[in-house]
Amino acid sequence: MLIFHPKILDAFKGYNRSLLAKDVLSGITVGIVALPLAMAFAIASGLKPEAGIFTAIVAGGLISLLGGSRVQIGGPAGAFIVIVYGIVERYGIPNLLLATAMSGVFLFLMGLMRLGTLVRFIPIAVIIGFTNGIACLIGLSQIKDFFGLTVEKMPAQFFPMLQTLYAAADTVNIVALGIACFSLMIIVAWKLIQKKLGWLGHIPGTVVAMVIATLITGLFNLPVDTIGSRFGGIPSSLPHFEWISISWGTAQYMVTPALTLALLGAIESLLCARVADSLIHDRHDSNQELMAQGVANLVSPFFGGMPATGTIARTVTNIESGGTTPIAGIVHACTLLIIILFAAPLAKDIPLASLAAILMFVAWNMGEWRKFVDLKQFRLPYQLTILSVFTLTVILDLTIAVQVGLLFAFITFIYRISSLSRCEQADTQQYPALENYQGRIDAYRIYGAIFFGAVKLLEKIEQKLPSQILLLDLKNVIYIDTSGMEAISELAHLCKIRNIKLIICGLDHQPHEMAQRSGYLQTLELDCLYPDLATGIAAVTHS
Repeated sequence: MLIFHPKILDAFKGYNRSLLAKDVLSGITVGIVALPLAMAFAIASGLKPEAGIFTAIVAGGLISLLGGSRVQIGGPAGAFIVIVYGIVERYGIPNLLLATAMSGVFLFLMGLMRLGTLVRFIPIAVIIGFTNGIACLIGLSQIKDFFGLTVEKMPAQFFPMLQTLYAAADTVNIVALGIACFSLMIIVAWKLIQKKLGWLGHIPGTVVAMVIATLITGLFNLPVDTIGSRFGGIPSSLPHFEWISISWGTAQYMVTPALTLALLGAIESLLCARVADSLIHDRHDSNQELMAQGVANLVSPFFGGMPATGTIARTVTNIESGGTTPIAGIVHACTLLIIILFAAPLAKDIPLASLAAILMFVAWNMGEWRKFVDLKQFRLPYQLTILSVFTLTVILDLTIAVQVGLLFAFITFIYRISSLSRCEQADTQQYPALENYQGRIDAYRIYGAIFFGAVKLLEKIEQKLPSQILLLDLKNVIYIDTSGMEAISELAHLCKIRNIKLIICGLDHQPHEMAQRSGYLQTLELDCLYPDLATGIAAVTHS
């Protein structure tokens, strides 16, 4: 129970009818918001619209039921579009289902091994870079339906995508473009006046735009692609269980895509949970959230679903609509289920141009574009990290982009920390007893950390060794790693060869523990270890 403890188990303390009413109304609102987004995300990913809806129902319900956040709403997310589309194009839908289930296993294991907190260590520059890159790719992928271009199949890669769009530039459907622009105008205008509309303000602009565009398309029989014309509509039945077709020959090739889905899902869900925490002044259980995401992604493919994660837009909508417990998320899944059971036939007239406009709006809000404007305020390493991750995400691959971004961030971090570490020779004004012993007895004070990136500090001391006694003050050293301990041992060995006595002063906390574990502390004689530099200097100058 301590390992697997869903937040819903603690949600009913002080629960009453008023809170239940808020959760139900919020869940209905979020369900309505999720409908166009779920279909749009699935279509943009190269899947049928019902794949997104089934994911929102099955995975969304499980994430709320088993998750570690009180208010997070799970389901298909825009961040997955690029990855899922690439997997579908390269490996096919059956292997996408397999990769999604495998990612669920990885996510569950990450939560079980308490790795949820490690996701927080990913630098913000890397997150901004790949988030903006994904947003850019989402917008680019919607140009086809936004302009109503005649394209048989869109490639997943950046340059072939540009080439395909350029080749089809003369097939623009003016009616589809008009529907898309009209839908986008409604969404933007609705957002501007939403707070002034009273109870109507709870209806999201995306739903309003989709409904109006659908009515216009159906009434006037406009010549544009719709869900009915391309997919034959959506089924008005419950998602049914079906075993995934597993080919062990291809399963080995799905490990990397599955890890990518798991990593992206973990980052997206935990970032979303942190946003939710700041809005409701609560703290989520990141490891429980990962386990819930794992179960959801493991189960969802057996019902024809796609990858799922926490979704910021729907989670914020849930909070703003009054949702306070996971019940709201469960109601959101039930709302979608009721919609497809009783209103599925109405979906056939939904124009794809309108859904493309919705995704364009999502992509714009998803990207943190102001961060690019503010780049000039930051140093070159930060700028390079963001721009390299963004460029590689768009042009090559998200996995490569994150790997390169993390490499840049780690190199920058190591450089920064090593530059903060310093070594100074003890001042004779502060320690006058050393004044008459310069060249014979020298003392050095080390500050910061002695690790693999800062061992050069000890190498500098080796070049200026005294003739009799060397004192090292480690009182201001906060951390020593194995490389640093090895460097100290090498310095001690060099001093022994030259018949120089090495005295260690101020060894405390983590450095003391490391010296003990490495066995170096046991090699020191009693007169070679002092609690501070002043005591050590007094001992050697009065002996």
